[in-house]
Amino acid sequence: MKKLRILVVEDEPGIVRVLEPTISAAGATVKVAWDGREAVTHLKDAEYDLVLCDLGLPDMDGKELVGKIREGSDIPIIVLSASGAEEDRIRALDAGADDFVGKPFSAGELLARIRAAVRRRSPTRGAQKVRFGELEIDMERRRVVLQGEEIRLSAREHSLLRLLAQSSDGVATHREIIEEVWGPDARAETQSVRVLVGQLRQKLEEDPSSPRIVRTEPGIGYRLSAPRTAAAELTYE
Repeated sequence: MKKLRILVVEDEPGIVRVLEPTISAAGATVKVAWDGREAVTHLKDAEYDLVLCDLGLPDMDGKELVGKIREGSDIPIIVLSASGAEEDRIRALDAGADDFVGKPFSAGELLARIRAAVRRRSPTRGAQKVRFGELEIDMERRRVVLQGEEIRLSAREHSLLRLLAQSSDGVATHREIIEEVWGPDARAETQSVRVLVGQLRQKLEEDPSSPRIVRTEPGIGYRLSAPRTAAAELTYE
């Protein structure tokens, strides 16, 4: 699984001491920029999957930084701010931010918003049809065809398959699957995910005990693989 690279733009050491271990524990790599200019330099020198940006930076307004980033990049940006003013939220979003999280925030909420923002950037996001080898998924019509034969899936099975197809780094974690299929407040557990994956494999795999389409990423989640071709083919209509 590719590790997410996240740039944290924050000048408060106390907030950084919370963010770094929280994000790292979720499997991502964190780089810290202490002001806007340093953030711009980091973004020029390396590739990142997401930016977490405080509004109150020492050298420039966070909304100004968001605008600068947006001039040359579509990277997901989540703004962090202690201000709960609606005006600040609107300005940050109008400047190009993808989301706004108020301080103080819970680790669970922040990580969920990071996952959602990264998923929305997935190259398969917005595609009406996605093909993985001989598996074709019609997102709009909720139709799945494997080797020319239509496969009927339950609502939960289809939600799982859709999430796997849209995962930006190719892997959907157990937590992401629970949130997508059962809802963010659901009490479903990893065992429920395993059962659902097993049901999907029964319908898609030639040999469910040796899956070639829905692959397991041990300790992380699941990946959708093309049985005969490595790349997904997308259709936008």
